[in-house]
Amino acid sequence: MSSDLASSLTDPAMLIAVLVAIAVFASLYTIAVPLFERGDLSKRMKAVSTEREQIRARERARMNADAGASKASLRNQNNRSVRQIVEKFNLREALVDENTMNKLRAAGYRSENSLNMFLVARFLLPFVFFGLGVFWVFGLDHLADRPTSLRFLATLGIAYLGFYAPNIFISNRMAKRQHSIKRAWPDALDLMLICVESGISIEAAMRRVSEELGEASPALAEEMVLTTAELSFLPDRRVALDNLGVRTQIPLVQSVTQALIQADRYGTPISQALRVLAQEGRDERMNEAEKKAAALPPKLTVPMILFFLPVLIAVILGPAGIQVADKFN
Repeated sequence: MSSDLASSLTDPAMLIAVLVAIAVFASLYTIAVPLFERGDLSKRMKAVSTEREQIRARERARMNADAGASKASLRNQNNRSVRQIVEKFNLREALVDENTMNKLRAAGYRSENSLNMFLVARFLLPFVFFGLGVFWVFGLDHLADRPTSLRFLATLGIAYLGFYAPNIFISNRMAKRQHSIKRAWPDALDLMLICVESGISIEAAMRRVSEELGEASPALAEEMVLTTAELSFLPDRRVALDNLGVRTQIPLVQSVTQALIQADRYGTPISQALRVLAQEGRDERMNEAEKKAAALPPKLTVPMILFFLPVLIAVILGPAGIQVADKFN
């Protein structure tokens, strides 16, 4: 039974049919998804407003705790089964550190439920990948000509990949989010500069920037709204600005927050600092574009050799080859 299943799964005709079906499905999915795609800006802003209410509740609870009142429970409504798994196996102590929390925040996952889901995924996926590896190696008789120890080592490697799969997912989400913020950050600084020079506060400027850049960069708009909420409720403005740099994990944003902290501490004009930082942001964005443009010729060398040169040779030598063939015929 297993040999018949393995032979049917490894049949070239079967594999070609499966690959063609996957290609057709991917093409239809690529064409159909943009037609049904909706902007998630309102959803993001709703989540941010919810977090703003949580910040307000947390600060009220802290003040009540300082006054001797009983502590209020400020937890979100989390997945109870996931939280029970985390608490039963003490996954926070084993898998969580400060770098993990910073990466989750930079990827846009700030709730306790997101952390619990991440920990449970890192705990369960190695077993799932190990089972898939055993089925692929021993059930489907792959690597049959290899020693048993090497085949078992391959299954362990697949399980090891499952352990780091959540980290890879979070890193990819963080990179995409940071790219969106970096691309819109110089424009955000220019808008903040205009708002500050017109006489409004930095909190109102950030709120206005979040409204203007919501479509261009929802991630940056979300961070701006959160920073505005923290500036309104936290007792120390420096903590709110530091949190913006920690959540984004972008050196350019961290330099801006440090400049704003220094300007607020020593009373220097914020507009001057924003003007200099906006120019630096534009220069850095231009430098990145120039680096990508300079890297194009080496990258295009192999495609030109493989695809363009054969066509050119066929076009140039084709007529001559036809004439020579006619003469010999």
